[in-house]
Amino acid sequence: MTGGADAYYGRPVIKPPVWKVPDVPLYLYLGGVAGASSTMALLADLTGRDRLACAGRLAAAVGATASVGALVHDLHRPLRFLNMLRVIKPTSPLSVGSWILAPFSGLAGAAAASQLTGLLPWAGRASATAAGVIAPAMTTYTAVLLADTAVPGWHEVYRELPFVFAGSAVSSAGAVGMLAAPQESAPARRMAVGGAVLELLAARRMDRNAGMVGEVYRQGRAGAVLRAARVLTGVGLGAALLAGRSRVARVAAGVCLNAAAAATRYGIFEGGRESARDPRYTVVPQRPA
Repeated sequence: MTGGADAYYGRPVIKPPVWKVPDVPLYLYLGGVAGASSTMALLADLTGRDRLACAGRLAAAVGATASVGALVHDLHRPLRFLNMLRVIKPTSPLSVGSWILAPFSGLAGAAAASQLTGLLPWAGRASATAAGVIAPAMTTYTAVLLADTAVPGWHEVYRELPFVFAGSAVSSAGAVGMLAAPQESAPARRMAVGGAVLELLAARRMDRNAGMVGEVYRQGRAGAVLRAARVLTGVGLGAALLAGRSRVARVAAGVCLNAAAAATRYGIFEGGRESARDPRYTVVPQRPA
């Protein structure tokens, strides 16, 4: 027990999340990439950038499918995921999230299948458009899902967490577009730069406003991973700014920004789990001043 022995008889006040690594951090990262890639595909389609639209559709389908796979693996049985769809509760982020993930994955998969086979192009474009409309919710709902729990490390940063997740998702999707469609990479590069700036600013604000629980994001494994994520985001941002005519810079930006996005999700996930293990972060903020 870390420093909490005098707070609640040395025991956690709340039960730490039982979600597994790497299943849930991968689910958080891949879902974000999928959502932002779908938005990129929709905008590219509307502006006549066919190669970038194709890259976005495929990235959205692969990311969404892999995200569902990671979630189902964490749940142990596919039936448990299907059970989450039996009802919809507007007041439950978990229920709403399930109803965002399921249709988005289906629509993204249909759009990618049409793109690859050339069959039913009108249906594929309609599916891609519908997925693109859902995509902003797909990009950020996992942040709401974490913040709505009793885990201090996640709940205390509920204002900033969706912006951190949105920024990292947009930067990683833009990086995918830069790698997959270099001929039309200018809009993807702007996405990568804008997303990285948003992520860095939101993370800084989160660190400033988290109060006592912010310690979990500066210490231990979570702190080390998040510091590495910020370095990778900075390097990726610089590489993206220089990637206009440089293939090396484009590849460096793609690798660094996606590694940073994955590390950010894992660091926040690990920091939340650490805050749940230490009763200080639950008890102390509730004591009268």
